[in-house]
Amino acid sequence: MDSQTDVERETSRREAAAQVVTESVQSLEQEQEHQLWTAFAEAATSEAFCQSWLALQCGMIGGVRAGLVLLGPPDRGPFRPVTTWPAGRRNLKHLTKTAERTLSERRGLLVKAEAATGEEADDCYEVSYPIEVRGVLHGATVLEIPTRSDAKLKDAMRRLHWGAAWLELLFSRETITAEIATRERIQSALELVSSTLGHERCYAAAMAFATALATKLECERVSIGFVHRGSTRVFAMSHSAEFKQQTNLIRSISEAMDEAVDQRETIVYPNGSSGSIVVARAHAELARQHRAGALCSIPLEVLGVPIGALMLERPIDRPFDNKAVELCQSVAALAGPILDMQRRDDRWLIIKAVDSVRAYFVSLFGPRHVALKLATLGVVGLMLFCLLVKGDYRVSAKTVLEPIVQRAAAAPFNGYIREAPVRAGDLVQAGQVLCTLDDRELRLERLKSLSKFEEYQKEYHKAMAEGEAAKVEILTAQIHQAQAEIALLNDQLDHTTLLAPFDGIVVTGDLSQQLGAPVEKGKVLFEIAPLDSYRLVIEVDERNIADVVVGQRGSLMLSAFPSEVIDVTVEKITPVSTAKEGRNFFRIEAQFDQPHDRLRPGMEGAGKIEIDRRSLIWIWTHQIVDWIRLAVWSWMP
Repeated sequence: MDSQTDVERETSRREAAAQVVTESVQSLEQEQEHQLWTAFAEAATSEAFCQSWLALQCGMIGGVRAGLVLLGPPDRGPFRPVTTWPAGRRNLKHLTKTAERTLSERRGLLVKAEAATGEEADDCYEVSYPIEVRGVLHGATVLEIPTRSDAKLKDAMRRLHWGAAWLELLFSRETITAEIATRERIQSALELVSSTLGHERCYAAAMAFATALATKLECERVSIGFVHRGSTRVFAMSHSAEFKQQTNLIRSISEAMDEAVDQRETIVYPNGSSGSIVVARAHAELARQHRAGALCSIPLEVLGVPIGALMLERPIDRPFDNKAVELCQSVAALAGPILDMQRRDDRWLIIKAVDSVRAYFVSLFGPRHVALKLATLGVVGLMLFCLLVKGDYRVSAKTVLEPIVQRAAAAPFNGYIREAPVRAGDLVQAGQVLCTLDDRELRLERLKSLSKFEEYQKEYHKAMAEGEAAKVEILTAQIHQAQAEIALLNDQLDHTTLLAPFDGIVVTGDLSQQLGAPVEKGKVLFEIAPLDSYRLVIEVDERNIADVVVGQRGSLMLSAFPSEVIDVTVEKITPVSTAKEGRNFFRIEAQFDQPHDRLRPGMEGAGKIEIDRRSLIWIWTHQIVDWIRLAVWSWMP
């Protein structure tokens, strides 16, 4: 009995001790889990967040042998391990293959391990999932789970999928925070750059920009400098309308700007520039000699070429942090091209021309710019060709074809048109009827005059018989008057039909629509020109008349025959000019070398008189050169 009682007591004591140990272990696990959740909630960096998350994730899934989280630059890489589980375990190279595959395929994977440490490969699997936010890949996580249970593997995949949302939330927050910071920085930069606009002069714009930047960033002084002949010169300062270039302070600021321009890096003193190693001796000297505090120099660039620098000065107790430096860099990137454009536009025209020529020759004789070199070579070759090669110098002018003889057919008396069988453009022969006038009134007048003549004759004979001498004299005069009237009417009746004086073409006149219309005596009804006698008139501008002499040959192209060139010879130069279209012209008469049957009077075209052979450049530019020479001479006192 005693021994049995002792055994029961010992068993009870052991169970109590085991319960105490179990409770202690559970309490320790709960305390560790609480610490992990606390660290997870208070994580300040992405590395600490991922470390706490991986430990919690492995604890929730259970049975995880090893875990790995890889992060890197979004969508670019390279991706590197930032945390492992268990803590302190570094040899996880066997998980990198699955991680690389997950990163390349951008999807969750369940892969059977090729080899495992301490267990057979059949009992170990690798579960991976990518960390992707808005289509941007930030990294991946891989867990090594030794199990054969499909249910446990599915549960692990599900938990890892759910848990990855914490990492996606982390990077979403970081992305939104970065976007907000970028938006605020761009807005501030645009507000500062807007201060450079609305000024007519570059100096006023630069000083307004420097003052606005100094006020925005609470700087003691902001200076703007531009590169001039290889060194940087201070161009404008905040809150300073005037300053002297030869002072020690301005000279020290220029040397500090040279450091930033020469290295093409942002220099922050005294904390140094993040991510780069730069020389800041001039900045240290400026701070020592002039008791300057924190300094920040940013080069101003246009198309990758440094054109100046921006220097900001703060008290030593308020140095430039990364946020302020990023804002200054954004402002410099926006303001640099604007200030450079205003500075270039604010120069004298002669300086602009000299700089353009200098830039052209630098590009021409320097490296690259193959297209410019080829274009220049082509232009030079073309100019040499125009200077050395000669061509035919010909004077161009408007030409008009006129008949040598032009006969007019006028109305012989007042009358009415009865017939008009021809009109302008018709070919007529000598003696052909042009038109006929109505002769009924003329015939009646002739009958009337004949009756008077007979009456006067009867009275004349009666007076002779009676011996009345005075009456005989009166009747004799009346008889002569009647005879004259009859002769006049006979002549008019003979001219009621207008005939063509010679073979030719009717140049003007169309009475076919005016039958029965009255015409006045002397009115020109038709104009007729011969078909075989023409005179070519060339209207030469007075600027070219000095080059034209009698006997020169030329060519003519009429509008009616644009495909045929007609050879002519200058026959006469009239000394009288004619004002036409605001210019003075001289009439040059020429004759055709060969007769042409298809020519008609009134035809117009373009003619060219061959002078001699001269250089092409002179032919193309002599009119402009002559005009400039005349204008300069007239302007000279």
